[in-house]
Amino acid sequence: MPKLNGVIETALYVDDLDRGRAFYQGALGLEPLTSDSRFVAYDVGGRNVLLLFGRGSTLETVHLPGGTIPPHDGSGPVHVAFAIAADELPAWEQRLGAYDIVIEGRTDWPGGGHSIYFRDPDQHLLELVTPGVWTIY
Repeated sequence: MPKLNGVIETALYVDDLDRGRAFYQGALGLEPLTSDSRFVAYDVGGRNVLLLFGRGSTLETVHLPGGTIPPHDGSGPVHVAFAIAADELPAWEQRLGAYDIVIEGRTDWPGGGHSIYFRDPDQHLLELVTPGVWTIY
């Protein structure tokens, strides 16, 4: 049986793309890879891509020179976890505080990892996780 090798892209849908850009580029320091009026793609750790789409902007098939992208969209708050180094957790807490971002939850996991939870402007639940949260991380 063929196997999956990882998750390359994760998509979030936001009500205001400019507001989303300001949050993800400002508060989280993500660098855009590419963008257009529908979306922005961010490099996450040099190995993953976070796609931020304006809600409702991808309801039609997109025709590209190399093919097509079928319609998609999403609603409601979803969850995304970002990997961080254990020694950077205090710096992240300070950074989030500097942007007036409330940490809604904290968890110390049995494997030794730690998580903090907060929300983006569209109420998506974001998590920063250190090694030890999962047996594979």
